[in-house]
Amino acid sequence: MKNTIFLLCFLTGLAVFAQQPATTQYNANTRFEQMGTELPTPNTYRTASGAPGKDYWQQKADYDIKVELDDVNQRIIGTEVITYTNKSPDELRYIWLQLDQNMFEKTSINAMTKTGSIENNQMSFGAIQGINSPSAVRATITGNKEYGYKITVVKDAKTGADLVYTINNTMMRVEVPVPLKTGQSYAFRVDWNYNINEYYGRAGLEYFPKDGNFNYFIAHWFPRMAVYDDVNGWQHKQFIGQGEFTLPFGDYKVEITVPNDHVVGATGECQNYDKVLSNTQLKRWEQAKNSKTPVLIVTQAEAEAAEKGKPTGKKTWIYKAANVRDFAFASSRKFIWDAMQTDVYNNGRKIWSMSFYSKEGNPLWGQYSTRVVEHTLKSYGSRTIQYPYPVAISCHATAGGGMEYPMISFNGGRPEPDGTYSEQTKAGMIGVIIHEVGHNFFPMIVNTDERQWTWMDEGLNTFCQYLAEQEWDRNFPSRRGEPQYIVPYMKTDKSQLSPIMTSSDNVISLGPNAYAKPATGLNMLRETIMGRELFDYAFKEYARRWAFKSPQPADFFRTMEDASGVDLDWFWKGWFYGVEPVDQDLAEVEWYAIDTQDPVAKKAADRADFEAKRETMSNIRNKTDIKQTVVEADSTMRDFYNSYDKFAVTAADQQKSEQYKASLSDDERKMLEEGKNFYVLKIKNKGGLPMPVIIKLDYEDGTNEIVRIPAEIWRLNDQEIKKTLPTTKRVTKFTLDPFYEIADIDTANNSFPREPEKPSKFQAFKQRSFQAGPNPMQQAKKNQPSGVQTSGKN
Repeated sequence: MKNTIFLLCFLTGLAVFAQQPATTQYNANTRFEQMGTELPTPNTYRTASGAPGKDYWQQKADYDIKVELDDVNQRIIGTEVITYTNKSPDELRYIWLQLDQNMFEKTSINAMTKTGSIENNQMSFGAIQGINSPSAVRATITGNKEYGYKITVVKDAKTGADLVYTINNTMMRVEVPVPLKTGQSYAFRVDWNYNINEYYGRAGLEYFPKDGNFNYFIAHWFPRMAVYDDVNGWQHKQFIGQGEFTLPFGDYKVEITVPNDHVVGATGECQNYDKVLSNTQLKRWEQAKNSKTPVLIVTQAEAEAAEKGKPTGKKTWIYKAANVRDFAFASSRKFIWDAMQTDVYNNGRKIWSMSFYSKEGNPLWGQYSTRVVEHTLKSYGSRTIQYPYPVAISCHATAGGGMEYPMISFNGGRPEPDGTYSEQTKAGMIGVIIHEVGHNFFPMIVNTDERQWTWMDEGLNTFCQYLAEQEWDRNFPSRRGEPQYIVPYMKTDKSQLSPIMTSSDNVISLGPNAYAKPATGLNMLRETIMGRELFDYAFKEYARRWAFKSPQPADFFRTMEDASGVDLDWFWKGWFYGVEPVDQDLAEVEWYAIDTQDPVAKKAADRADFEAKRETMSNIRNKTDIKQTVVEADSTMRDFYNSYDKFAVTAADQQKSEQYKASLSDDERKMLEEGKNFYVLKIKNKGGLPMPVIIKLDYEDGTNEIVRIPAEIWRLNDQEIKKTLPTTKRVTKFTLDPFYEIADIDTANNSFPREPEKPSKFQAFKQRSFQAGPNPMQQAKKNQPSGVQTSGKN
């Protein structure tokens, strides 16, 4: 620290510390100006406050579907009647449907725009197969089938007349016979079939060669209405794979015909359990209605017996779902099924939490899945709105990843064949169940446009997931949410980064960009920029306003400001529209103290300073090396100055001191007696993105203090600021961002005096190879004495 003594003029008071306006033109004004025209102009559909306007509208699409799952040929055969209601102010001459299965055609945009090369003159057979058949489908199980929809019927539901339609890749335009006016409904029929692809992360089948059976996870499986709204008109961006789904709300009745040994889980409530379940299973179902722990409706023993048998016929499961934007189902003879119906919010209304999983998921799934489902509903409901649907389902689909649909989700996380698992596998499974069940809130209820804005559901959901994980287990190893977790991504070269506000299919590094960065931003808003109380109120208001409606980014930005009273335009511009990182540099600290003008005090201070400066290495060594000086040896060499003490207090000094003290007011005397220190901190904004300045002051007595300064301190100069901090105690160390709140990409320049970073480590090793060993559970079993069993449920 630079130590300077200065004279404080009492006539000017503390105004001497005010930062003067910058004379150089910086970007600060641009950063802190309002977004203005960067956001869409408010209107009667969407207001300036971020709420739906008085004329807000949205379309409705109701479905009556009959579908058969062909387990022999792995096909879907379906027929549907769609009743489409035009609530817009516009007349519609045609309507658009989504044919998402067409993404798997060999000539789809998804297939034809895949990139890649042959590296190091090597390529796997799977990669070669991908070039020969460039679709998202792996044909290792299902053979060289053709994929995509086969549309066989498009007719007027009332007259039976054929309708004119045009298929454009993953979209289909249907021309209505008479233009559809405001308030009118139109019903039409579509018949189709397609071959089920291997599970690719969103939907498909998984084959189990040991028992020769399939698990089916069926989604984006029927021709679905596209969205028509006040923002885009028809949202008919092609389904390339990364940008997910955009759908209108409606009511569904779905009849699902499967082999009679299959168990089905689906969106909505089953209408005919008495026809598809055995008497024993029905009794268990009744028991589950009043149980606070999961009850097995189908046991593992029953599922294993079904694996070995063969179907003797078919069953039709009938489901209904009201006010949902989509419908999905899972079906298998391998499924174990557990459930419980609990009063999640203590309001008298019970909600089903349930799971479907094959034995390959145990013991993890039986122990955790359904309990995690219930916890997710509790956690998210406390921060948004109470879960309005009657059921929430978690299905075990393959080893990793997950995908969400209304009331049902497909989730990974699979133990080893011996039933053991790593801590990472367990945490990954719990995390993905929370995430996918949480998607019921975003985007299944708060119905965002996933085809355009991935972050609006994934980012908000990942943020809520992080909070729910911490509520599940205090030491839960969350991967996203904390600011320091995003630092490696923010260090990436700017040419390789996309703003969060990038269309879904164009985002580079989707996970960090659309999941982690927005979730981290919300966490910074909650913990650092707004505070928990203001943030939680505004976030809940956003969910309340837009439940069962379709918000846009501006609606979220405006609501968060409107409900909190906090100006966040600078944050939206920097964190959501920009790619600059945070890098605050504590470049310099100057230390000042008040010159008291008291001669007695001044001489005492001067003496201490003089003696400190004489304590040099030369003088220290001379005390022993120089046995006697000339003056010490010969008294005739001494004179007046050899005994003169220039720091001695004289009578004149005492008189001046008394006069000086008498001239001071009580406030001025108190200020001097406090002995304040004044530290001037020079802080540079090297990263470009302004953020609050958080400073920890460590005092010489072992205590510390935190100073928090809003981001607006950068509004006049976004490159460098000076801030004066008065203290009554001496500071030994200053640290910026001591709690890692702002995702600072370089903490080496955050301390003053500077501290060395942790050392890089190298390994000392012998010339031998190291192989990964068993997971800790396997090792514990290996080390366990014979006859002793480790903990865990099967």
